[in-house]
Amino acid sequence: MTRPAPRPAPSTQGLAAAFAVSGVVHLVRPRTFEPLMPARLPAHTALIKGSGVAELVCAAGLLHPRTRRAAGLASAALLVGVFPGNVTMAWRARRSRNAAYRWGTVARLPLQVPLVRVALRAARDESGSRRGRGRQ
Repeated sequence: MTRPAPRPAPSTQGLAAAFAVSGVVHLVRPRTFEPLMPARLPAHTALIKGSGVAELVCAAGLLHPRTRRAAGLASAALLVGVFPGNVTMAWRARRSRNAAYRWGTVARLPLQVPLVRVALRAARDESGSRRGRGRQ
């Protein structure tokens, strides 16, 4: 009789959910992410959709013990990789008349740090139960 695979920690599940939602939005409404794109990069829509696919792959990978380590590392890299785009979006939003949008783009910047930490913790504790599950 095989034992069921250990469930990921709640923080890992939350990160997977966030990636899943964001990945779907990237694919369905790529225009939402246009403000993140530096002008010097080509093929904005293709890059945005590719990022959405990457988020969906990371989300799925974080949920399975066999892929959690690789997905955790990929998730951390993805979060670090998109950070400059988030800074660009916040910088451009400073001229927006929508105060909630302006503040939201700035408020999300420091959230990247704990998200990267969750991703790295998921990679380190790939089984979700080997070490320190309670720490997540």
